[in-house]
Amino acid sequence: MAAQRRALPCGIYAPTMTFFDPETEDLDIPTIKKHAQRLVRDGLVGIVVMGSNGEAVHCTREEKLAVTKATREALDEAGFASTPIILGATEGSVRGTIELCKLAAEQGADYALILPPSYYRAQTDEDVIFNYFTSVADASPLPLILYNYPGAVSGIDMDSDLIIRLAEHPNIVGTKFTCGNTGKLTRVALGTNAKTPSSEGSGYMAFGGICDFTAQTLQSGGSGIIAGGANVMPKVCARVWNLYAEGKRDEAEKLQKILSRGDWLLTKAAIAGTKQAIQSYFGYGGYPRRPLKRLDEARVKAIEEGTREVMEVEKSL
Repeated sequence: MAAQRRALPCGIYAPTMTFFDPETEDLDIPTIKKHAQRLVRDGLVGIVVMGSNGEAVHCTREEKLAVTKATREALDEAGFASTPIILGATEGSVRGTIELCKLAAEQGADYALILPPSYYRAQTDEDVIFNYFTSVADASPLPLILYNYPGAVSGIDMDSDLIIRLAEHPNIVGTKFTCGNTGKLTRVALGTNAKTPSSEGSGYMAFGGICDFTAQTLQSGGSGIIAGGANVMPKVCARVWNLYAEGKRDEAEKLQKILSRGDWLLTKAAIAGTKQAIQSYFGYGGYPRRPLKRLDEARVKAIEEGTREVMEVEKSL
């Protein structure tokens, strides 16, 4: 199975939104499939399902598997059979996370994106985190990508020493730095000899977690970006990455500034705002599941105005 697994290319990945029927909140599988196809068609090199933007915490295990299966079908049907799928597979226990990884492998997932355990924060020290990840990695059929996102896990922020130590496990193949710490990303990329556009290195993937530091991630020796903004402006995200990787740094940095301005509106408005931007510009998107709120008209207009500049570039590409 490992020999047939899809590779993780350098470039831009999106943690895709999970779309729901606006009345029933049931999964909207046709829209989920259409969205995945659009993103890869517009230049993304991989898809993350059931990440934070995908409202994983609002979905059952059965729904996570259904979305994984539908996304794999959609990519294969559109001629993107080599595009990898990363599944957000965090559960509270080692046992549950391993079970989900095994089930997801059967539905077409290639890798698992895993947060550190955090519910029992007072009892969760570095040893607990290390043992959690290595125990899952020992038994998971999917290679793991560590997910460093302090805001989602009671402030747990893995340092570069721990991440590099975990990277020694053969089934731990990357880290997503949603912490935004480019210094940490630099140290981990150096310590793991991470893959870059110009070097295969060890194959370890050091992912920036926000598209507004795409150029900075490349400068730090990073491997790719997994960014929510790529759901809305995939062409611009890919263009910044490709320009910088091709050595056209002045052009990349100029476009990065436009991307960063537009992405800030989406970052502040979070899942509801990203879905609204997709609705405004592409005619689908809908709403998050409750208890997340729907946006009022003033915020809808603010998002449209704040993203207008970057979306004009998006439409020109």
